[in-house]
Formats: sequence, structure tokens, C-alpha cells
Amino acid sequence: MYLLGEQPAYADALINRLQRIPPRLLEGLAPSGDVLAVAPSRDLSSTLADSQLFLLESGQVQASVDERPLFYLHAGDLLGLRRGSELPRWQLSSEQPLSLIPYQRSAVFQHMYADEQRSELFLQYLIGQTALLSDAIARLKQPELHNSHGFQRVDTGAVLIRQGDEADHVFVIIEGHAQAFVDGHKVGDVPKDEIFGAMAIFTGEKRNASVIASEPCTLMLIPKNQFLSLTQSNPRITQSLIESMARRIDLLNKEVSRLHTLNSSL
Repeated sequence: MYLLGEQPAYADALINRLQRIPPRLLEGLAPSGDVLAVAPSRDLSSTLADSQLFLLESGQVQASVDERPLFYLHAGDLLGLRRGSELPRWQLSSEQPLSLIPYQRSAVFQHMYADEQRSELFLQYLIGQTALLSDAIARLKQPELHNSHGFQRVDTGAVLIRQGDEADHVFVIIEGHAQAFVDGHKVGDVPKDEIFGAMAIFTGEKRNASVIASEPCTLMLIPKNQFLSLTQSNPRITQSLIESMARRIDLLNKEVSRLHTLNSSL
């Protein structure tokens, strides 16, 4: 997905990474038919089956809402994810021939959610696209209306999350590395591509740990309401995220136990 207009370097880097995700999500899943050669069209949605998703093999698709162009889809993007949603309908059009690889929609989701890594990768794909659109909207608004949506670049030592604070965002480290602390004790690492800060969003409680950048980082920020809307529209994403958080909680508990045993022996 390429947004219209000038984009900052971190958005370009994220777009390039997102572009490589769909083929990985579909790896090991057979297409539902032969590659489709689609002629240029002002409304592709009317020619594509609702029961299928399509991997764009070649060509360029423009997405518009109310005839206002928003972004382009290029080779490697998925078409059809929004089918059946009640969100504002966008129009997909193309001024050049397309080559589309068809997949049965239900089979695609079964395939993704059958594997833990693929389901988390799909979550990153959706959150990444949401962040790109949020960032684009923020840059289009007047400066006084800008908010903290989108991306941030921080230096080593920056406090990304402070223990005890209210939770208003979910974060993803696009570049860099951070560490998690509870009551001043390190309890874990937060590497690149890690989604963090979601637990307090779900529970409504205050942050239970601090996260501090251990090197310069580029962060993707998802506002609380936007993140909850995304998870509510797809419960399987919530399930995948909860499973991921449960594994992290287990690791944190083991680290806390280790620190407690270490302190007791001193």
C-alpha cells in the first residue's frame, strides 16, 4: 500500500516491510484457481467474487472514497480484506491490466489462524496499515489539530511507557529495542516488531510496567479507541494477541521469581 503525497522515511520503511507480509501469510496455501488476468476497470469490486481474496501479482490498483483517491495497492498487496464490513465503502479501480492470484477467503483465514506466527504477522499487517492511514490523516490536518497518532522517533533512554500511567496507546517498535522494568527491576526485552502496551488497554487498568528505549527507536502508535475498534471487528485478532500476551506474562513471572530468589539469597 502506497499513500498519496509525500511520506516520511519511516513510513517508506514500514510500507516496504508490510509489502512483504501477504506472501508470507499465504505460504503453504494453494490458490483456489488459475491466475486471473483482469482488464482495466473503474470498479474492480463489481468484478471480483466476494468469497475470495486476491494477491496482487502485477499492476496497480487505486483506492478511493467518494471519488477521492487515498492510496495505491501494488504487487504483494491483498485485495478483498474489507469485504462484508460496514465501514465506508471504497472504490477500487485500475488503469492498467492486473494479474491476480485468487484464494478462497475462508481458507485464507483458517490458514492464518491455524499458525501462531502467521496470526501475529497478520495482526502486524493490519496495525501497520492502520498506523499509515492515521499518520497520513494527521499530516493533512492543520498543525493545531495534530495529535500523537502515527510514528515517533525517540532517543536512547526515552520512557515509552511509565508504570502507573493511564493507557491511551498501543505501540510497535519499527526500528530499535527497548527494555521493560517493574519497580525499577528489568523484567524483559521489547525487540523490533513487538506489539506492547495492549494489556492495560484491554483491562482498563494503569500501566503495570515501564518500557524504556535501550537504543534509538522508531515507534508506531495506535490510539486506544482505534486499536479496540480493530480488535472488536475481528475477535480472532484479539485471541491471537491475548495468547501472545499470556506467553509474555509467563516470561515476566519467571523473571520476577528469579529476581526474588536472587534477592532472598543475598
